[in-house]
Amino acid sequence: MTTEQRSKIDVDALKRERDRLLKEARDILNLANGEDRDLEPDEQLRYNELTVAVTARNNQIKREEFLQGEEDRYQGLGTPMRPDPQDDPTRVGLSREDIQGYSMFRAIRAVLNQDWRDAPLEKQASEQIAKRLGKQTRSNAFFLPYEVTRNYLPAEKRDITIGTEGTDIMMTDFGSLIDLLRNRSRCIQAGARVLTGLRGDLQYPKLTAAAVGGWVAEGGAPSESTQTFGQVKLVPKQLSAFTDLTRQTLLQSSFDVERAIRDDLATVLSIEFDRAALHGSGASNQPTGIASQAGVNVVALGANGAAPTWANILQLEEEVAIDNADEGRLGHITNPKVRRKLKTTERATNTGIFVWNDLAPYGTPTTPLNGYTALITNQVSSTLTKGTSGAVCSAIFFGNWEELLMGIWSDVEILVDPYTASTTGTVRIVALMNADIAVRHGESFAVILDALTT
Repeated sequence: MTTEQRSKIDVDALKRERDRLLKEARDILNLANGEDRDLEPDEQLRYNELTVAVTARNNQIKREEFLQGEEDRYQGLGTPMRPDPQDDPTRVGLSREDIQGYSMFRAIRAVLNQDWRDAPLEKQASEQIAKRLGKQTRSNAFFLPYEVTRNYLPAEKRDITIGTEGTDIMMTDFGSLIDLLRNRSRCIQAGARVLTGLRGDLQYPKLTAAAVGGWVAEGGAPSESTQTFGQVKLVPKQLSAFTDLTRQTLLQSSFDVERAIRDDLATVLSIEFDRAALHGSGASNQPTGIASQAGVNVVALGANGAAPTWANILQLEEEVAIDNADEGRLGHITNPKVRRKLKTTERATNTGIFVWNDLAPYGTPTTPLNGYTALITNQVSSTLTKGTSGAVCSAIFFGNWEELLMGIWSDVEILVDPYTASTTGTVRIVALMNADIAVRHGESFAVILDALTT
């Protein structure tokens, strides 16, 4: 029996136990209500025990389902699953040997020379993606397969030292390439739905108002009411990044240098995509992120911002629940400043119980904030302004992250431009991706945008 199977059985058992406890609590109330009386002391005691037990079971279920969702998303030691390429037009099903043998620099040289004879694998992979997407690349561009981007396979161990870009790259014995410390992408980890291989604008029909029921007299006619419909749209917007490489780099660099450059381009695109999902303004060609989406519940702390409290965190949950949206992958995303503040903020004065709790019985490492997950990233702004606060306010996001849609029309396309920086003997490499953000129901989220952490 696999770990995944054991987890599923455990979750089912927990749900059955929770339902049994709920039924017992309901039976106690039904008995008292049927006799038109309050609960007896022993009944009240048992009822209280049952409600505490139900809350504990629900927390266990949330934790198990979160882990199970992550296990479904990843296999092995954090290595992304390889999907069936028929299910995703941007993935071509390269073998392990093909992935290890793929060279972005070889493809770049083929574009520069307009001669692909030395890059048959790279040419075939790009053409396969283009065929499945129904989109041809330009003569000075090619598609970079998902399989060869960051962390798909363990890196081949080669040690290098880099000085001035492209001029003194050499092997050493002192350690492998040290990457930058970057903001962490959290939206997909929280449960956002990623839609890949899209073609054209994507439109979801949406019921925006329901018919209304009502009581009428015998023989009377009901009042007329009709449903109304709207649309949730995903429209491709271009996300890009570039780097300038010397021709010597293209000719002499090791595998690790190429991988570092390739992964850096893909990573900066994914980080910006994640940031836009949270804070995209909807202007200047940006997608509209959660903070600017219509219908999102905004919990305001003060005219000039205020320190977040336990009541504010509970209000985030309440706002989503009032809109009947408190189901699915519920959780928080915020930044390190907010975490520090909440770790030093008591739920109530002189209790020693803090808002951010990662120790039982008031929380766990995976559900430290009001019994829900709380992911931390510097993608969440700490430079927002409210009234006269100055740019010192932080954001706290809460909601059902499955309601966040992250659409991708193509995998990374690499454009080779030998002219922009030609006077310095360099080639500009531009990475392009078409993507957009949408939220199925804005009411599925509640946000604080004026939290003071000082």
